[in-house]
Amino acid sequence: MSAATTRSRTPDRLCAEAVDLARSAAEEAAAPGVVGEHAGLISEGDRVVTHFFECKELGYRGWRWAVTVARASRAKIVTLDEVVLLPGPDALLAPEWVPWSERLRPGDMGPGDLLPTDAEDLRLEPGFTGVDEPGPNSAVSEEMAELVEAEDAEVTGAAPANLPVAPSRGTIAAVAEELGLRRARVLSRYGLHVAADRWEEGYGAKTPMAQAAPASCVSCGFLVPIGGSLGQAFGVCANEFSPADGHVVSLTYGCGGHSEAAVMPKPPRPAPPVIDETRVDPFPLRPAADSGSVPISADEDSAELGHS
Repeated sequence: MSAATTRSRTPDRLCAEAVDLARSAAEEAAAPGVVGEHAGLISEGDRVVTHFFECKELGYRGWRWAVTVARASRAKIVTLDEVVLLPGPDALLAPEWVPWSERLRPGDMGPGDLLPTDAEDLRLEPGFTGVDEPGPNSAVSEEMAELVEAEDAEVTGAAPANLPVAPSRGTIAAVAEELGLRRARVLSRYGLHVAADRWEEGYGAKTPMAQAAPASCVSCGFLVPIGGSLGQAFGVCANEFSPADGHVVSLTYGCGGHSEAAVMPKPPRPAPPVIDETRVDPFPLRPAADSGSVPISADEDSAELGHS
């Protein structure tokens, strides 16, 4: 280790004692009352020392005012070098900046927001392959150009020669339009797998709701099938009482709103009343004297015999 290196690690005595000079410089650069106590010093090199002062300004917790002073060789006067506000070891810092394309999360887009897709987005691929080449009989096709060159002919200024591009019906894009392939790009195999993994994670067989469901969505009457290759594993839930209403769900997903989970029993209907309890019929303990078929007789002997 050289002598210069040893001297650089040891703070210069005059620079280390210039605390008042450093504080005055920090107070001049900062707002009044935000420069706190002296928080130490470090040696930056030969006769170069940085003093640290606590920062009391709101929103700058853990930051320090760093004032660097220096002294020329064989000089007795310490001069000011620079004043700057630096974060300390436990300073409150803003998180590392992340590009918007990596910060974006599902649900962040609102009305009027635009989300451009990269031209090399791995989730997309061309909807139809090939280039827009003119038809073989077009005036600007390669076959016609070779024929003209071979016969040393000149293309006159007629209508076909004035066409700057091939007719629209002769392009692959026009054919794709007629076949219904109107989208320039469609989901690639990678895009399909990414979407399937995302939907499976949100509404798949491993969710707690599906684990407690009485049956899966594949047998539910509220499942609306979708087309394409994803229709073999996913559908759309149409049960307004289900937590997945309006969402793409896996066929292995399930919830308590399954159409065949339980049949709601009809409420029991009471039987029609046999006795009218709203009316009271009197029933005497003994029958009336005139209720029988034998008339009343005054003769006691015949009365004992009765009607027999």
